[in-house]
Amino acid sequence: MGEKNRFYVDIMALHPEVTGSCILVIVKLPNEETIRFVVDCGLFQECLYSELNSILPFNAENIEFCLITHNHTDHIGRLPYMVKKGFSNKIYATECTCRLLPIALKDSYKVLTDVSKRKNVKCLYDETDVDKTVQLLESCEYEKTIKINEHIRATFFTNGHLVGAASILVQISYPGYEDINLFFTGDYNNKNIFTEVKPIPEWVKELPITVIQESTYGYMDSSEIEKTFEDNILKCLNEDGTVVTLVFSLGRAQEILYELRKMQQEGKLSSEIPIYFDGKLAIQYTQLYLKGGLHIKDEMKNFLPENLTFVNKGNRAEVLESTDKKIIVTTSGMGSYGPAQTYIPEYISRPKALIQFTGYTAEGTLGRRLKDTKKGEMVQVGGLIVKKSAEVEYTNEYSAHAKADEMIIFLNQFKNLKLVLVNHGEEDVKKVFAERIVNEVNPKRVGILDREYFFRVNSYGLVKTLSTKFK
Repeated sequence: MGEKNRFYVDIMALHPEVTGSCILVIVKLPNEETIRFVVDCGLFQECLYSELNSILPFNAENIEFCLITHNHTDHIGRLPYMVKKGFSNKIYATECTCRLLPIALKDSYKVLTDVSKRKNVKCLYDETDVDKTVQLLESCEYEKTIKINEHIRATFFTNGHLVGAASILVQISYPGYEDINLFFTGDYNNKNIFTEVKPIPEWVKELPITVIQESTYGYMDSSEIEKTFEDNILKCLNEDGTVVTLVFSLGRAQEILYELRKMQQEGKLSSEIPIYFDGKLAIQYTQLYLKGGLHIKDEMKNFLPENLTFVNKGNRAEVLESTDKKIIVTTSGMGSYGPAQTYIPEYISRPKALIQFTGYTAEGTLGRRLKDTKKGEMVQVGGLIVKKSAEVEYTNEYSAHAKADEMIIFLNQFKNLKLVLVNHGEEDVKKVFAERIVNEVNPKRVGILDREYFFRVNSYGLVKTLSTKFK
């Protein structure tokens, strides 16, 4: 069969490891037409890759559409930059994500502006680019297949990673050829305390399919999770200390507030101990949870703990000056931005304080730096050099990502699995998880997505790999 009659797609992850998620897909049709689209377009948060934020290794004007899996900055934060570079077509996302994404982009722009001013460099994009991006959003219903163009259909499925999150099936067709079916898991979880997560429909499981599978916790089984949060909090409070809990604005913040409420209801945490909630974006999201419109389960709509105070610039100094034992729930989750930049310098040198991280801390973030610093050693926090005297703890018990064993179970649902492409994980983790897929799932092929290779795929799975000219 001649080259012009071939029907295939080329797939490459533009992110080497975890953050900066962006998958480029180039569709080659038998009539020699080419269709290009991306799945997500996020900001890099690892210092090692931060320079890649200003590099789009494709012509944005040629991208025909964009699919969004969920509303986290490392998946949506560069959308306005892609728009600035010439992208002007539709951005497809779930109804909830379309409600949340404008808030996230405005906050991300504010953070980028502050960082660029400190570094005396030009901001990645401007407010006009944010407004243009929001206007391109196209809301999609779960499990309702949409026809994007003559050859491509997409279906969004529920995903427990986050409110509004989705896994996305892309079906590419051409007369006389078998469909090419691509299933993008996004950041995947099989459960969420706030929303219903439906199983993948049987018709999807029957398809000959290529799965693009995340691997963030591909090194760990769910049985290895240690539940330490509650004990850490109570130990600090019993010693009359202050707890500073670092959370991500969307999902984790609300889950931790619910966890504190549950501790109160079970009599483990006194409702007389004040709880302070800080972070403008997190508070905005929380208000949306309370007001409705995000498909929150009825039984989860009352999740705020007693004795909760919302914090802003007006009362933050009062919270800092208080010597009473208390709990502060604040953003950002990795400690590098938001009110965390005020609380961590204040409490890191206090022996009776606990700084509790509740999620992943990327390389180069303040959270990772504190993790790598032993107690009693000096650490740089902002412009200060301070002694790490506080307890600093990390837990993965609230992770919004499925663990390796859960992802293996997920993959084994597919009855005609042609190829698994592993992405969204640290380099060594992707390799470990890929090997486990080979042994425990046994698809026809397993590959590791990064910036070094395109994977050429057709309806039968892998055709070949092609080296890229950039890294």
